[in-house]
Amino acid sequence: MIRILALFTWVFTASIATAQEADTPTVAAAWASDKTGVFDATSLDIDTLIWLARPVVVFADSPNDPRFRQQMDLLLESPEALAERDVIILTDTDPAAQSPLRTRLRPRGFGLVIIGKDGEVELRKPNPWDVREITRSIDKMPLRQQEVDDRRFER
Repeated sequence: MIRILALFTWVFTASIATAQEADTPTVAAAWASDKTGVFDATSLDIDTLIWLARPVVVFADSPNDPRFRQQMDLLLESPEALAERDVIILTDTDPAAQSPLRTRLRPRGFGLVIIGKDGEVELRKPNPWDVREITRSIDKMPLRQQEVDDRRFER
């Protein structure tokens, strides 16, 4: 029964991912080929990443914000740990652009937002977090725990 459920989940997720990549080949396809990249969230429709990736969004009012720079340095220290958890790093440093993501999440200055694969906001932080703190938070999510169990079961 568990194998059937896992297979159904995999087929369903794969079909959604394929459909989403056909709609927006830019970010989804680029992320699929390099899961350690950083992507601009200014024109991205975040809903295209549902069930495909866990967005970690870094907001700031300027790319020169010291907290933004510190956060990016922290994220880029260990991108493999984030890629293992299907994390896509998105940045938005232009409040004047009023991106759909900025309008939806309404950050004030610097902000770190972790979004689950289901598209729901899981965590908001007003200060930079290192990869260890982020991955620990992700590893506590029920869907991530299911993914780990499924991988363990497949072996």
